Amino acid sequence: MPSTFVAKGAKAYEASMGRWSQRLAAPFLDFAGVPSCGRVLDAGCGTGSLTLSLSAYPELEAIEAIDFEEDFAATLRMRTDDPRINAQQGDVCALPYDDQTFDAVYSLLVLHFVSDADRAVQEMRRVSKPGAIAAAAVWSYDGMPSWRLFWDTVRAIEPEASGKGIPTGRRPLTAEDELRQVFENAGFADVAETTLTITMHYAGFDDFWLPKVYGQGTFAAYFDALPKARRDRLLEAMRAVYLGGGSEDGPRGFESVAFAVRGTA
Repeated sequence: MPSTFVAKGAKAYEASMGRWSQRLAAPFLDFAGVPSCGRVLDAGCGTGSLTLSLSAYPELEAIEAIDFEEDFAATLRMRTDDPRINAQQGDVCALPYDDQTFDAVYSLLVLHFVSDADRAVQEMRRVSKPGAIAAAAVWSYDGMPSWRLFWDTVRAIEPEASGKGIPTGRRPLTAEDELRQVFENAGFADVAETTLTITMHYAGFDDFWLPKVYGQGTFAAYFDALPKARRDRLLEAMRAVYLGGGSEDGPRGFESVAFAVRGTA
């Protein structure tokens, strides 16, 4: 089934999202837990933030990683020589594994981008052994101030952009309790939900602006097609909101929140 995540290669992914999944991986695993042995799955591995965090647990026997984008899986393969890690292209809505294969199944910042989250979580349940851990996390729609700042400014300066490369509403599962409900509907027991918070640190305006324009998604095509005067107007408006009324460029940090759930198969 198709993904709703518009990827532009591993490098662009790292700049726009991968660096934040790296920060989220540790608190996510602290909440989810890691089995004392056995096989685990990273369903929707991206370029490997969670997979590489799992590799820090020497007692794990095998770490499978799968992503819809072959470029992401290939990047992960280049980032590690751990023989326990097997990264491949695949669909989280149709996992290529037998029933009851894994002692833990994880999905970090993926399920709000898949075409059918219910089916994806049912697949996570199918490949989990009885008693296995399953856990997932998605960004909170209301908990992403840097992204809301960016898109609200775009809408204010370029209202024609709505539906032409910018989000028109929140993604599925990004409100409280939605992810928990999907896990319960899939048959997981003892489902618990929490919030995880990281700080998105930007070194300066370019570090904030460029990954959002030329990272993932289709906004770059809209922006590049604008007349120069309108591109410049949007750029200067975005610079002003990033600087927050100041005149000197520099680092800024935005606390960002994800919803996380865990359950037992």
